[in-house]
Amino acid sequence: MEPQEIETGLAQALERAGAYLPDWALAGLVYLVALVAAVVAFRAIYAGLNRAVAGRDLFWRSLVGRGAQPLRLVILIAALGLANRLAPVTEALRAGLGHLLLVALILCLAWIAQTALYIWATLHMRRFKLDAEDNLLARKHVTQTRILIRVAKIMIGVVAVAVALMTFPAVRQYGVSLLAAGGAAGIVVGLALQPLLKNLIAGIQLAVTQPIRLDDALIVEGEWGNVEEITATYVVIRLWDWRRLIVPLSYFIEQPFQNWTRESAELIGTVMIYLDHSADIPAIRAKGAEIVAANKLWDGKVYAVQVTDFRERELELRVLVSARSAPRVFDLRCEMREALISWIQAEMPGALPRTRAEVQTRAAAPAPAHSPA
Repeated sequence: MEPQEIETGLAQALERAGAYLPDWALAGLVYLVALVAAVVAFRAIYAGLNRAVAGRDLFWRSLVGRGAQPLRLVILIAALGLANRLAPVTEALRAGLGHLLLVALILCLAWIAQTALYIWATLHMRRFKLDAEDNLLARKHVTQTRILIRVAKIMIGVVAVAVALMTFPAVRQYGVSLLAAGGAAGIVVGLALQPLLKNLIAGIQLAVTQPIRLDDALIVEGEWGNVEEITATYVVIRLWDWRRLIVPLSYFIEQPFQNWTRESAELIGTVMIYLDHSADIPAIRAKGAEIVAANKLWDGKVYAVQVTDFRERELELRVLVSARSAPRVFDLRCEMREALISWIQAEMPGALPRTRAEVQTRAAAPAPAHSPA
């Protein structure tokens, strides 16, 4: 049967029942029957959907599972909408309830869209593991997905609220006149939303260009740390001493900063040692090669010992070593510095910095002769 035929049959049945019941009782009965019918219809539809997606992939099964609540709400809204058209109520009440159901339907559709978006993002990010040794690709995809999901959720929410408000004639006319006139109220609203819009646009830029990613090693405002979280408006950086630095998204578009893991996590570390001019540089270079080769933190790519400065009291020796990540580089630098200094103290103590002084003595002058008394 066609929907119009069903509606016509229900209207005729209500007319016959109206001969025995007052209008308020009949209206309550109609809404109650609509609620019961919505519950029964939901259970039947939900069971059918579960059977339909039983052999499908995880996305569709998760969508049906997490979409149970919004689906129940949609069916309930549809049933109440039909009951509202049939119930013997005043036109004012019918119009008010119909408007309320329309707004609820718009918000419910936005809820379904955000649920589907969340499920897709979760399943997509399961393919990547941030705790892997080489997690550059994982950090790229997870960062991009999280930022875009947050931006998409905000946009869905804004559109849903805007569409819901546009169903009210007074608000719709005010919004149109506000956009057309661009008067003082428009300026105030624009200034108030400027930080939100600025960070929203910055979030889209970060997701596309990716100057930073999750777990990147950064130096921001003179502080070193790793990107712990990227929200829709700010970035949380976990500093080396476990403090948290909160930075707005727009900072990474407008201000310079250092990213130590932009293309790869590999880094070169520097160890500076200050020695006496008489230090045996080839022997120190050979010992350094022996120490770094035995260290598990070294990636085997970069090792160099160079005299980078020569001052009047000491020479400056620079040791370069590389490792697969910033934490490994830091630990390798400390271990290289400690091992080299210990070896120099034990095997080459004369190479440690010394302060030289030249002492000049004079012959003792003869005692003055005393005149006799």
